[in-house]
Amino acid sequence: MPRFPTQPSPMAQPKSFIWTRRIVLTLLLVFVLIPVYVMLSSSLKSLSDVQGSFQWIPTHITVKPYVDIWKTIPLAHYFVNSLIVSVSATLLSVAVAIFASYGVSRYRFAGRRVFTVTVLSTQMFPGILFLLPLYLIFVNIGNSTGITLNGSRLGLIITYLTFSLPFSIWMLVGYFDSIPRDLDEAAKVDGCGPMGALFRVVVPAAIPGIVAVCVYAFMTAWGEVLFASVMTNESTRTLAVGLREYATQNDVYWNQVMAASLVVSVPVVAGFLLLQRYLVAGLTAGAVK
Repeated sequence: MPRFPTQPSPMAQPKSFIWTRRIVLTLLLVFVLIPVYVMLSSSLKSLSDVQGSFQWIPTHITVKPYVDIWKTIPLAHYFVNSLIVSVSATLLSVAVAIFASYGVSRYRFAGRRVFTVTVLSTQMFPGILFLLPLYLIFVNIGNSTGITLNGSRLGLIITYLTFSLPFSIWMLVGYFDSIPRDLDEAAKVDGCGPMGALFRVVVPAAIPGIVAVCVYAFMTAWGEVLFASVMTNESTRTLAVGLREYATQNDVYWNQVMAASLVVSVPVVAGFLLLQRYLVAGLTAGAVK
């Protein structure tokens, strides 16, 4: 019988390639971890040690910066503001994206292609172009209706919703397209309507894609600085903007800045590690149909 050539096994890769890959990955890991180590070591030093010559190994370790970060500025209040804004923008973005993506994926209607192209085209423009128009819209709405959007958490939630919604729709459309339509038809045969088929069949099968959208929307709102610095006031300020208050006219509390930055990054890093499996599955399944 004729023998067909077989694909080489991954274990049969040349040793030079394996060692090159290990060296490159090690260099990338060191490149990423050095800034994290500098932040951690600086957050465990006193302000005088940070302002002096840099030392890789702190001579006097102290946790006082982690205590002082809550007293120097109202960090806990900013933390609550960021949490409310980020979670609200994420939930609204995912809720709207599920319905919009399901309609685009499962139904053919007039203007469907125009809607899809319009959604994607919004990602081509830098966000700073929308700063002044959104600001003027919020001010005019407040003057005409009395609803305060500028300087409120509601206005910031709406702003972040406009940022994450286009990508969320595009992401879920690709994921819904990868789910067989036979599942919808089977659900309708069992007596489910369109909404029943969506929530009982399609949404459970699209959990990885929905989780990926949630992570993207949350990270977009959690670390945004430009719009938060313009559309918030002292009572609605978020963490990304509040960290600047560690710099005063006379001094910059670098050790507290590093400590606060590490504390702020904990929710995002922890959420990413917990949802990493769903995130990777959602991104890969949504990209390859």
